[in-house]
Amino acid sequence: MRKLVLVLAPLALLLASVQLACAQRQSPHEKTSATVAGATITVEYGRPYLKGRKMLGGHEPYGKVWRTGADEATTFTTDKDLMFGSLHVPAGTYALFTIPGENEWTVILNKVAKTWGAFDYEKNKAQDLGRIKVPVEKLSSPVEQLTISVEPKGGYEGALKIVWETTSISVPLTVHLDTPAR
Repeated sequence: MRKLVLVLAPLALLLASVQLACAQRQSPHEKTSATVAGATITVEYGRPYLKGRKMLGGHEPYGKVWRTGADEATTFTTDKDLMFGSLHVPAGTYALFTIPGENEWTVILNKVAKTWGAFDYEKNKAQDLGRIKVPVEKLSSPVEQLTISVEPKGGYEGALKIVWETTSISVPLTVHLDTPAR
């Protein structure tokens, strides 16, 4: 009986810690993936709802680093080297942060992929792979739930799209030729 308790106790602790982590999440989570020119590009993020709130420029203020989702920082993974706008991105997993603005967003890829929200961003800022600026497209009707997608465009081209409220941004993606999968 004692051996059974010694085996089951750690399992019970593990289960409790997983349940606690899930209980802290406030939004549903999604993993979206697409193949662009043989590269698998995946984004994992929390998908908050508006729920009647003014989010961009309100709850998530303009000019401040945002985790680009809910709960954990959003991650961007590619198994091949690519261009993320004008930024060269080696194959790997990165935290994806944004600095929303009314007419332009700054999109940031950071080498510290596993972090809770943007709370540690300032201490990890030196680990930025880089930043790019993209224009905002205003939508005629609001999108209730944050939606991030990877869209193949043909050839070596694709786009990362982020849509929420009445805002849409698009980051061009170009997969490098002859990059081996990692």
